[in-house]
Amino acid sequence: MTDLTHGVGVTTGTVARRLGVSPTTLRSWDQRYGIGPAVRENGRHRRWSPTDIAVLEEMCRLTTSGMPPAEAARVARAHAGQRPAPSSAPPGASVPARAPGSGNGLPLGEVHREFRGLARAAVRLDSPTMDTLLRELVATHGLVTSWEEVLVPTLHAVGRKWESSGDRYVEVEHLMSWHISTTLRQLAGSARSYPGYTTPVLLACVPGEQHTLALEALAAGLAEQGLPARMFGAAVPAEALDAAVRRLGPTAVVLWSQSRSTAGHALARHVADTSFGVRGARTHPLVLLAGPGWAGRPVAPGMLRPAGLREALDILTRRCTAAPSGDRNPVG
Repeated sequence: MTDLTHGVGVTTGTVARRLGVSPTTLRSWDQRYGIGPAVRENGRHRRWSPTDIAVLEEMCRLTTSGMPPAEAARVARAHAGQRPAPSSAPPGASVPARAPGSGNGLPLGEVHREFRGLARAAVRLDSPTMDTLLRELVATHGLVTSWEEVLVPTLHAVGRKWESSGDRYVEVEHLMSWHISTTLRQLAGSARSYPGYTTPVLLACVPGEQHTLALEALAAGLAEQGLPARMFGAAVPAEALDAAVRRLGPTAVVLWSQSRSTAGHALARHVADTSFGVRGARTHPLVLLAGPGWAGRPVAPGMLRPAGLREALDILTRRCTAAPSGDRNPVG
């Protein structure tokens, strides 16, 4: 930056944009925790040097990981070799720390504090931190818990944020979705061998449906269980879905619909009625109606409507375990 080159330092607004936090947050950190510039222009205006910014970056990293701001400030200053900031509170009084998730954070409700860092990183558009947090999250808590207790609530929080702020934060939702998708696909790609299963589960969004993340989570969960799956992704045309079902002879077909406008009940019925196999031993795929778009109508025979990822995995695991191994001899 030009003003850094000349040794003057940069303004609070410039630093805030670079770190993805608000100027108010920086001023609060300065006043409450001593995380501020060493030099002030004319004694008042903050001008941040590279060393000051390095302390701020460490502060952001630590709070993103879930550390309370007061403790993060102490550690960040210690790493920079700075003395602790003097407290402005009266003797014996405690300095209230900002609650995790406040300020620029997203409304995550009761999600555990250690997971709130994902939302903070997303708001800052901090891709490397999101990747690290997602890997650690799944490795520590497993896919299902991570999806149901962290990823879905965080995505919903982002959605509520931009809906209530005049379409701001859309870029946050897009970036977070991309990184979650990347993590899920990496999990699905690291599948174990399939012990005795040769017929896959078919995963597809119905025509007109673009939301794929939940299906990607299911694909990752099936891979984690060692169960074969074929992921066809968004907006699969009815003719293509019919052809895939007849070619693969899947043990189950999962159809995702996010809204009632895309829920094709006639298509689901057609898939459930598709038969394959040798004469005298023909079979049909189990159809799972996944997603909120299918709600409001009774479930027809040959179909199930799982309540979430955990239930869908349980159903499919039982289905694959009960299905006979070997080729299903689908009709070509």
